[in-house]
Amino acid sequence: MTGQHSTAGIDTSKPHPARMYDWYLGGKDNYPVDEAMGRQMLTLDPRVPVMARVNRAFMHRATRWLAGHGIRQFLDVGTGIPTEPNLHQVAQEIVPDARVVYCDNDPIVLAHAAALLRGTPEGETEYLQADVRDPDAVLEGARKILDFDRPVALSLVALLHFVPDEDGAHDLVRRLLDALPSGSHLVMTHATADFTPEESRAATEKLRAAGVTLALRSREEFTRFFTGLDLVEPGIDVPHLWHPELGDPVAGQDDGVIPGYGAVARKP
Repeated sequence: MTGQHSTAGIDTSKPHPARMYDWYLGGKDNYPVDEAMGRQMLTLDPRVPVMARVNRAFMHRATRWLAGHGIRQFLDVGTGIPTEPNLHQVAQEIVPDARVVYCDNDPIVLAHAAALLRGTPEGETEYLQADVRDPDAVLEGARKILDFDRPVALSLVALLHFVPDEDGAHDLVRRLLDALPSGSHLVMTHATADFTPEESRAATEKLRAAGVTLALRSREEFTRFFTGLDLVEPGIDVPHLWHPELGDPVAGQDDGVIPGYGAVARKP
């Protein structure tokens, strides 16, 4: 694992999704502003931490499925603060020579990446500080580790609902996929207001007031990300129902609605 150690540029004046996610998961790499906003989210829906763990578990299962179906390269954008097991640990347990590139735009993630993202001797892991809104920078950094002549799994878990339509969310995903060869896969989860419209509206307003954009999308809008791709069975579903046999259930996942969608699809 290589990469620079730096905490420069960490903005503690407003919450950041990666640090809020860390707080939901019980981590320590967050600031009072993140916890405060997290607690506000809990007043709207106390199951938010369950949702965070469900997204994490989906990533584990999708990675196991992909590694078991021959995928050896992974590009994880919107990595978040490392929480074991990380994607590379799941992949390299099945495929020791797997190559993994992590990417996030929060400097605090970089500060912890070098210490935590250590892979197998046969494989390779790297961390890239970049924003999904700059796909050229993401791809340029990823090419240094990944072979774009061989299939790559592009993982965008719990990320795109922080990228509004004004930033061209669908186009950003298309630009990333266009650089990847046939046989590559798109892995995504996304929050939605389809099941909890009132709570979702209140959450969106609270986050917007704190400087965080939340773009909750419908099933139809989520499905658009997969245009031209071949969906892996069972297709688009709430995340914890996607191949549950590939992992352990998350405590509380069946106690109420999980307001999100998940899917994996192959590029023809």
